[in-house]
Amino acid sequence: MVIDAINQQIDLTPEQVQRLSDRHFGVGFDQLLLVEKPVSDNADFKYRIFNADGSEVDQCGNGARCFARFVRDKHLSDKDEIRVDTNAGQLLLRFDADGLITVNMGVPRHKPAEIPILAEQESRFYTVVVNDKEKAFGAVSMGNPHAVIHVNDVKTASVAEVGQALESHAFFPERANIGFMQVLDRQHIKLRVFERGAAETLACGSGACAAVVIGIEQNQLDHDVTAELPGGHLKISWAGRGEPVLMTGPAISVFDGQIEL
Repeated sequence: MVIDAINQQIDLTPEQVQRLSDRHFGVGFDQLLLVEKPVSDNADFKYRIFNADGSEVDQCGNGARCFARFVRDKHLSDKDEIRVDTNAGQLLLRFDADGLITVNMGVPRHKPAEIPILAEQESRFYTVVVNDKEKAFGAVSMGNPHAVIHVNDVKTASVAEVGQALESHAFFPERANIGFMQVLDRQHIKLRVFERGAAETLACGSGACAAVVIGIEQNQLDHDVTAELPGGHLKISWAGRGEPVLMTGPAISVFDGQIEL
């Protein structure tokens, strides 16, 4: 759900966000996105993200594409490339000739304190005990914390059980998004994501970026990968350490409406 907070005054409480997110009595969404005036001189907008539980988060890759589609559809900008401020830094959003939207998701962060995780030193694999079983995973920040577990088959992965336990594990001081990645080949993965504050979602853009970054770091993937999620496909490109992750995919407007708060 995307709201124009430029041409109207918006000040939502967590309880209002929760009510709006309800798929029976509200509008229904995984994330609520606000389009606000920029805070930086070189930006076009500010982009704010709220999870369905009312908590504000710093990053949402799929939301960024929806944000771009909204400002284009609502004639808030006719630029082919827009720069937006977020709480995690700036994002560059580009409309491609084929109608897809490419988001420059920024440079991944790998140091434990930057993710953040409670580890003394950086590693390709970390382990914790979840439900009396040891789980190994990679971790990275894409402006929000991610852990990615390798699975043999995403269809049978214990996404709800393990995802919920690991999302709020003490190893993650700010909680984390938990990805379950099945590597089909070096250019193709399947992925399911248990998002913090939203449970499992049909697609998670920053989660797809994190999975590809971790897969490349673990030498299981090439630098251009198609990520297949329950809600669709994303193209993820990453040249390596110090370089930004580029995410390309569609964004489609479903309906417009008005609601009184």
